[in-house]
Amino acid sequence: MKIAVIGANGQLGTEVVRAFTDNGDEVFALTHQDIEVANMDSVSAKLRESRPEIIVNTSAMHHVENCEKEPEKAYAANALGPRNLALFARDAGSVLMHVSTDYVFDGSKRAPYVEEDPPQPLNVYGNTKLAGEYYVRTILPPHFVLRTSGIFGNTPCRAKGGRNFVDLMLKLARERGEVRVVDSEIVSPTSTRELSRQMVALSRCDAYGLYHATAEGSCSWYEFAREIFSLTHTSVKLNVAAANEFPAKVPRPAYSVLENCALKSKGLNSFRSWQDGLREYLGNSSLTSVPCSSKVSA
Repeated sequence: MKIAVIGANGQLGTEVVRAFTDNGDEVFALTHQDIEVANMDSVSAKLRESRPEIIVNTSAMHHVENCEKEPEKAYAANALGPRNLALFARDAGSVLMHVSTDYVFDGSKRAPYVEEDPPQPLNVYGNTKLAGEYYVRTILPPHFVLRTSGIFGNTPCRAKGGRNFVDLMLKLARERGEVRVVDSEIVSPTSTRELSRQMVALSRCDAYGLYHATAEGSCSWYEFAREIFSLTHTSVKLNVAAANEFPAKVPRPAYSVLENCALKSKGLNSFRSWQDGLREYLGNSSLTSVPCSSKVSA
């Protein structure tokens, strides 16, 4: 199949390109330098060249603080961009696979969210991503909208300073020997490799719709760090960060675990536990050093 991957040099996009290529598909890898999704002329001109059967959109403005500072820019990237892709796909007869986020929820449920739960974003990022979902779902019937959570992979996330939580933990352990991590935020850490494999599997069917797509199980960031050190046999003093030690600049959901209910109901779920995804990542990662994040201290 002809697959156009937008955001092809990002943390997820790089892995998506690899997964579809390994599957034998003809992949057109498009970066921000190639296509501006917020501009309809750019979308039409670039996608007409490749005439893809499936458009995979991994692009987004996902630095939460920057979205809050520049809401118009965030809306253009996260809402108008998917709208333009959906409009093109509708006219071209293509399928659109669009990646969304757990941040469309406010975290108050304290139990895994299913696709039918009403969204209630807490910040600009979540609101603009939800708007993008609605555009895709109302404009284009043949769509896949995938909400995911806490992704990590071998390619650095440029918009977030190249940070990767796994590599960061190991870097701090080596350099300082003591790490403090919050235990008040609960997620389902999801490897980009597993998510990409799920996307390839979905591309081979016509079970269109909204899906939660995360690793099985959940943990706090503290528990995630503990598992990283355990699997790598890293000697480090790990402590729970004190309450309000890292005050958030922007409200975020404290609980954003997603249940892959729709995938499971259709026999399509290919995700393993987050621990298995971490083991696979550690087996393939070069464990590069990265800057510090707001969730940890030493």
